[in-house]
Amino acid sequence: MTPPPSRLIVGISGASGSVYGIRILQMLRRIGVESHLVMSRAAEITLGYEGPLTPAELRALADHCYPIDAIGAAPASGSFRTLGMIVAPCSIRTMSEIATGVTASLLTRAADVTLKERRRLVLMVRETPLHAGHLRTMLNLTEMGAVIAPPVPGFYARPTSLDDLVEHTAGRALDLFGLDCGTLRRWGEPPAGEG
Repeated sequence: MTPPPSRLIVGISGASGSVYGIRILQMLRRIGVESHLVMSRAAEITLGYEGPLTPAELRALADHCYPIDAIGAAPASGSFRTLGMIVAPCSIRTMSEIATGVTASLLTRAADVTLKERRRLVLMVRETPLHAGHLRTMLNLTEMGAVIAPPVPGFYARPTSLDDLVEHTAGRALDLFGLDCGTLRRWGEPPAGEG
């Protein structure tokens, strides 16, 4: 079987942290990976509070963009081959829909398809603190094959700005798909340009 095309589905839900989805789209473009964006209505609202882009500007970062209710779009089918899907950020509601298989939107349907096809699904769950129900849901998803990857900064990279923190966290998330953006400072390695 030939390897899947170099394409990744990017979901952006309504949790705080749309900057992670933005950065991931920018990184994918930089390394030549085709991006397929699905953004929830709540994500558009959150983006209005957080900036720095409008929903239209964010959509322009993706190679392909789908309306949230386009349940017949390519990412809703297992025959649409991808490297997998990342939801960045992932709200508790989106996580819960994925865990139960109640796929009320293209975002959660695409995630469900990713799991059933045994492809990599990374959920950058953005919530704290967590109660037992959240933790049980995360365990269920992990047992189903998803990777729960909250956006937790790595301070060993010696960030000097919020942008550095976002870059590192987004880079680590893309590492989970075997994608190296070339900007990540890794543990035990000198910073880029040194050595």
